[in-house]
Amino acid sequence: MKRTLFAGLAALGLALPATAQQRPDTILVLDASGSMWGQIDGVNKITIARDVVRDFVAVFPADENLGLVAYGHRERGQCSDIETIVTPALGTGEDIAKIVAELNPRGMTPMTDAVIAAAHALRHTEQAATVILISDGIETCNPDPCAAARALNDAGVDFTAHVIGFDVRGEAEALLQMQCIADETGGRFFTADNAEELYGALEQLAVVEPGTFSFAAYQNHERMGPEPVFFRPDQEMSAEYLAGNVSWEISDSEASYVQTLTGNPAQLDLPFGDYVVTVTTEAWDQPVQTEMNFAADSIHNLSVMFPPREPDLAELTLRAVLDSASGPLIDTPITWEFTQGDDSFEFGGNPGVMEVRPGTWTVTGYHTAMELEQSQTLTLAEGQRATQTFVFETPAAPLPAVTVTAPAQVVVGSAFGVSWTAEGALKERDYVTIVPVGAEGGAYTDYDRLQGRSEGQLRAPAEPGLYEVRLQTEDGKAVLATTPIEVVDAVVTVSGPAQVVIGSAFPVSWAAEGLHPRDYVTIVPLGAEEGAYTDYTRLEGKTEGSLRAPAEAGLYELRLQMENGGRVLARAPIEVVEAQVTVSAPAQVLVGSAFDVSWTAEGLHPRDYVTIVPMGAAEGEYTDYDRLEGQASGRLRAPIEPGLYEVRLQLENGGRVLARTPVEVAEGEVTLSGPERVRAGGDVAVSWTGAIHPRDYITIVPAGTADGEYAAYTRVGDASQGRMTAPEEPGAYEIRYQLERGNRVMARGPLEVLAPDAALDDGAGLQAPATGKPGEVITISWSGGSDSAD
Repeated sequence: MKRTLFAGLAALGLALPATAQQRPDTILVLDASGSMWGQIDGVNKITIARDVVRDFVAVFPADENLGLVAYGHRERGQCSDIETIVTPALGTGEDIAKIVAELNPRGMTPMTDAVIAAAHALRHTEQAATVILISDGIETCNPDPCAAARALNDAGVDFTAHVIGFDVRGEAEALLQMQCIADETGGRFFTADNAEELYGALEQLAVVEPGTFSFAAYQNHERMGPEPVFFRPDQEMSAEYLAGNVSWEISDSEASYVQTLTGNPAQLDLPFGDYVVTVTTEAWDQPVQTEMNFAADSIHNLSVMFPPREPDLAELTLRAVLDSASGPLIDTPITWEFTQGDDSFEFGGNPGVMEVRPGTWTVTGYHTAMELEQSQTLTLAEGQRATQTFVFETPAAPLPAVTVTAPAQVVVGSAFGVSWTAEGALKERDYVTIVPVGAEGGAYTDYDRLQGRSEGQLRAPAEPGLYEVRLQTEDGKAVLATTPIEVVDAVVTVSGPAQVVIGSAFPVSWAAEGLHPRDYVTIVPLGAEEGAYTDYTRLEGKTEGSLRAPAEAGLYELRLQMENGGRVLARAPIEVVEAQVTVSAPAQVLVGSAFDVSWTAEGLHPRDYVTIVPMGAAEGEYTDYDRLEGQASGRLRAPIEPGLYEVRLQLENGGRVLARTPVEVAEGEVTLSGPERVRAGGDVAVSWTGAIHPRDYITIVPAGTADGEYAAYTRVGDASQGRMTAPEEPGAYEIRYQLERGNRVMARGPLEVLAPDAALDDGAGLQAPATGKPGEVITISWSGGSDSAD
């Protein structure tokens, strides 16, 4: 499956394309968590992603750097399973396709930390950088993706994160998280439910070269249609340029790319693609607009021809009366149609007042309810004011037999059934609606199209009173049937605890028979305006639910209110009080170590959490964290840099700190020992002291490799020594002890790797006589190495 990329810089919201040296580096961040084994139409999502990524990188611009980060592909249950597999470079597409084809999802979804890792991997350049995240699920490791993305942006990391939510429709929290990551970094958010939509989203994030396009507005002095006409001339125009100021706005269909220029003619460099062009000028009373494709092989000019100045309009009043010129005005809508050659238009009203271009017009009045029409020819002068009367005779034939039926009484905001009968040819788009008694013909609120049926459903208004259900034509010209209906207030109650702890989940119950399922219960500050809400739960035919208390203590009230308009139908007071919270931790821990914490936090929400942050950090900040989840203790991982920190217990909702205790993070004292020389591919015995965390590791890397990078490694576990295999290439190397979190190097030692056949004193001994006669048999002996191939 091969596709062609055509979306340009407009899809990225950039004003001008970068040169080859200035184009931003791009890292593709791929979700390889366990949920990617889910299926779409019988095909695993990881399989779809492999095919789409393969096709995407195959056509990715050859002069732009591309890298790859994946997460969740190595270990189960580990939020740290994030790997920068390919650093951004030219020509990496084939390698990335091969690597993605071999990824096997198995772990967690550290979506936010993967974006952060990608952003930091790009930070070594001084240019803006792009991260493209593909994820199919909710963040499972970071408590607040929004805050993390915002903090990264505030820290000055010059990057943009575009996010593609793969198969996440209906997952409100996941959608909000992904949208927020994109918004906080100035990126764009897409959803994709299949392979085509996933590729389409990636397609919009590709970069192509621009072209130079010209724009011009002309004034026509010859007769033409009433509207300006866009065209693309292939040669120089002899027409006169339009006088006065002319401004041009060129945007893509989603308005993520907008360019505005002034002048006539005007010129602009544009990436090739589809655009909306809007022209504003003093010579025309409203902007004119067209959609246009600008391609490398298309004409690079766009022009618009404006009609000649219109003369002063005549004002014509039209009256429709019954049976005689002195008869009464018809009280049902009349449609008036004006025709002049190929030009025609219509409007409604009785009397109808219309400004009309001077000339001779054929005017036809349509009385839809009586199925009557009448035509007259009128000649109007420039600026003339005239009145013309149309006399309609009352028809003897009756109107079609139409009835509409509804309950005599319904509850405010409720959904209720209506039915109708309609002899004759009613249109599918005719409709039933509910309006206040006495509303003018054509008025409507909630409505339901007939569509060939004989019954449907409406929603009652939010205010009680006398209404009527009407069946009326689509154009609002005739009300064909009505029936009265009374809208009454519901008997509604809502109740909950008198007092709850900040941030806690608490039960609520209600009685609301007849209300709409999407009406809801919420908690708001006492005195908040109607329609305000915070956390809420829909009625949905239930009588009870659960809410989350606000983060700030005070006087609040529970409200049951309507989705349509926010009218409050019932309320009950509730007090939100501070929780009795404590948190404890060791006074001192080692960098990168795991340590125990405990807390008391009765009544708090299970998703509130403890974390460790630098002393004085703003509320809501966090590093490693552990959810409360009904427990009284847990574990945290210390930062990799020594210093003064504090362990905090804070609310998930808003990040308010409820308790804190100081912790000093001290430097670890790690030693590392191993051989100074070893043959390539040989056995390397290593020992260490002062191990900090079981998942720290020993690795062998070339001398000069940046801290944090690694090759083959062995975890320290609970041991103090281990064995590794030397690299196959001779050269200067280092043995390093590195922390798993942050990859900080705690100890290192040099290692020289020699050729596989190099002479190496491994403690062997060799003895032979100092002299011998020619042909004499001599005896030699040795020690050591008896178990080797030497």
